[in-house]
Amino acid sequence: MSSPETEQAEGGPGPASSDTKERDRRANRLSKVFFLVGLVLLILTLSSFWLSSILSQKKVEPTGPPLDPSMVPLVSGVEPIPELFTKAGCPVCHRIPGIPGAEGRVGPPLVLGLTGPARLADPAYRGHARTVREYVIESILSPGTYVVAGFPDHAMPRWYGQKLSAGALEKIATYLEPLRDEASFPIP
Repeated sequence: MSSPETEQAEGGPGPASSDTKERDRRANRLSKVFFLVGLVLLILTLSSFWLSSILSQKKVEPTGPPLDPSMVPLVSGVEPIPELFTKAGCPVCHRIPGIPGAEGRVGPPLVLGLTGPARLADPAYRGHARTVREYVIESILSPGTYVVAGFPDHAMPRWYGQKLSAGALEKIATYLEPLRDEASFPIP
């Protein structure tokens, strides 16, 4: 028969042995809990990296340049003629027969039915237009191509044509091409 001290020393039943076993069980449970918590955190971390890489791959990039307010046209071309010229700012610098308030003096008068053929025939003209209509559009899109004698270069901004839609350019050219004087082109 063994004594309680011998049983404790051998790890048998006794008060010290049951405390040690309880501590071992708690430590074992705690280590399992820490292991599981660590495993869950590892899985969550890896999942977040994986998910972010998938989401970054699925970003839809814009197919064109971002919309910039400076790219929005001043006029669309659907406006009535007087409104189109006024919104485009033409009356500030040009005299335009038939357009209310178009009394500008910075640029030449826009009576291109009268002056257009002479400008195209001028030896100083270096543009590519063959008709007055083409000349009007060229003068808006590339204002420095031909500067009418007696008027300043760079008065018309070089970016100006980019602010007009194709419809507005066509409507302006249609209005100005036959224009000779106040009575030559009634406002529609």
